Amino acid sequence: MKIIHCADLHLDSRLTANLPPAKAKQRQDELLHNFIRLAEDAGTKGVQAVLIAGDLFDSRSVSATARNTVLDTIRKYPAITFFYLQGNHEGDSFLSDIPAGISNLKTFGDTWTSYDLGDAVTVNGVVLTPENSTNVSSLLQEDPSKFNIVMLHGVLSEYESKDRAEIINLRGFQNRAIDYLALGHIHQHQEGDLPPRGRWCYPGCLEGRGFDETGEHGYVLIDIDTAMRRAQYEFVPFARRHLYEVEVDVTGCESTIQMIGRAKETLEKNTSLSEMDEIKIVLTGRLDVLREMNLDLIAKNFEHSYYFVKCEDRTRLAYNYAEYAKEATLKGEFVRAVNGAEDLTDQEKAEIIRCGIQALNGEDIEE
Repeated sequence: MKIIHCADLHLDSRLTANLPPAKAKQRQDELLHNFIRLAEDAGTKGVQAVLIAGDLFDSRSVSATARNTVLDTIRKYPAITFFYLQGNHEGDSFLSDIPAGISNLKTFGDTWTSYDLGDAVTVNGVVLTPENSTNVSSLLQEDPSKFNIVMLHGVLSEYESKDRAEIINLRGFQNRAIDYLALGHIHQHQEGDLPPRGRWCYPGCLEGRGFDETGEHGYVLIDIDTAMRRAQYEFVPFARRHLYEVEVDVTGCESTIQMIGRAKETLEKNTSLSEMDEIKIVLTGRLDVLREMNLDLIAKNFEHSYYFVKCEDRTRLAYNYAEYAKEATLKGEFVRAVNGAEDLTDQEKAEIIRCGIQALNGEDIEE
């Protein structure tokens, strides 16, 4: 028996934090199409069930397009059972509008619900709330003779929390007849052992939405030998677009053009990048306090090579005040005054000097 475990699709995400409006809309549509692609993958691979471990949607308000796309896709694959567990981003609006007749969509509430997949596999799930989170593990009743899947959405911890419903006390699920703890909430793929016979797993999100979600994304394919009550697990890369943070050492560069050249050399060496991807160029290294830097121009130079590019300055300033302090000019006097301040650190002095020199030169001050 094959089962797909996914989570955190976040359909209807705004995606405007990094992207301009037109591309944000395009990415919204692409994320929605991911659900269609996921079902197509499941159908092609002979999957019998899809576990959606929370945050299928990004907010409590679900658009008509997202709602209809999900429901129509589920209808299209009646041989696949879709198990949907609400996450912390979601409300009841989607569940309250589910029409009758979609028998292959199974949902969960704030008390444990169990569904049988044939005679050998059971799927158990519960939506975590402030009221049930502290004793939720003690209320689970699993059948040791079955392959037991447990679905939860939250953060694993070695300890319980009375104040945070999304905290899952891992100890409460150890030494139980649990074979697979299907989790959601963490957007990177993670997994570990669940003694004595199981494992826990976050599949991560299907596709990154921001530069805090770089790297490979996808779902987990579970292949269960129902006779032996054993399973094999495979992480399946699924994302069409990837997000990368690329560090570029610009030490010694004195101008934007030189930094563009350094960035080009670095990007060309990275064979993982493609024109489909979103790239954040992160400038590192040490720069002279009087260097000239235009982040927008650096990003614009590569905008035709990738889907989206932004540039961020994480450089540190080179502390070389001696030459500036020798000048018999207003700038020299300014540098000497700042350098003589006893209540400032070297970094603070360098930042003040940089901003002051830019102001004296009539330039815009970069924060």
